[in-house]
Amino acid sequence: MKKHNILSFAILGMVYILFFSACTVNLKKSEEPQFNKELNKIRLSDPYIIADAETGFYYMTGTGGELWKSKDLKMWDGPFNVAKTDPNSWMGNSPMIWAAEIHKHDNKFYYFATFTNRSVFIDTVNGIPIERRASHILVSDNPGGPFIPMKDEIYLPANKPTLDGTFWVDTNNKPYMIYCYEWLQNLNGTMEKIELKSDLSGSIGNFSLMFKASDSPWSRDKDNNGKDVPNKVTDGPFIFKTETGRLGMIWTSWVYNVYTQGVAYSESGTLDGPWVHESDPITPPNFGHGMIFKTFEGRDVMAVHSHYVDENGHYIRHPHLFEVNLKGDRLIVGDEYKIIE
Repeated sequence: MKKHNILSFAILGMVYILFFSACTVNLKKSEEPQFNKELNKIRLSDPYIIADAETGFYYMTGTGGELWKSKDLKMWDGPFNVAKTDPNSWMGNSPMIWAAEIHKHDNKFYYFATFTNRSVFIDTVNGIPIERRASHILVSDNPGGPFIPMKDEIYLPANKPTLDGTFWVDTNNKPYMIYCYEWLQNLNGTMEKIELKSDLSGSIGNFSLMFKASDSPWSRDKDNNGKDVPNKVTDGPFIFKTETGRLGMIWTSWVYNVYTQGVAYSESGTLDGPWVHESDPITPPNFGHGMIFKTFEGRDVMAVHSHYVDENGHYIRHPHLFEVNLKGDRLIVGDEYKIIE
């Protein structure tokens, strides 16, 4: 690689690190809970919503390690601190928390999230220090937490930066974590899976590659010579099924400098794939890191965050909801969701 290519890569990597650091620090500042706050007024990256019929609440989490709750998806109470990490673990005293999700499994609630210990470095690639970062799982008896550590301290290799872990039980009835292996180290981000223990308290065996960022036809970038090349980033996987039983994954990358979400489908109907990517993105530009949930009224809805830059050059992200149609054999994203009064 030419020297100026290495420098450009280093600058891009540091911008990426600074962006996510600033975003997470802002979200982790101590805040008094607010009540009856409109969804579009909340600043939150990577929103994930679970509808819990027993309590009658929607619970929303994301980057920052905090939780919001709502009866109607329009007005929300929060944020509440719900993630209780062990300061003696690899995470350290105050880990950054990204892309938290809450999944119900066997009458418990599991908190899948990315934790970063900023005082520990596992590698340096092209001059960029790689922090200790990994997808991990906490557990609670309640959807509103608190979520506490389980017995296994490590789910994924300590020498790999991993992020955006999500959950799926495949056709073999085995539970899996699906996650991203970060492009900052491998230079071509990947989507991977690993089997979990039946109680999700740890992982079993080795990871398996699902696809690479460069496999996507829609995520694009420019190299230092202005040549069109695949983008390096894999971000925000979420697994779903259409009503015909077709297995799909929404995930996010970039089209040059535009944050963008696409979809891929498994030809085998299992996590083993092969995964075939649709040629075009599925959401408007500058929306991404989505997930799909069913409202109490039975409507399928996608939660994503918007992504734009303000007049001061700061990245701003807010949760948004979109109608989705899963009735055929492919996901169709519609207009922004109209909340029923």
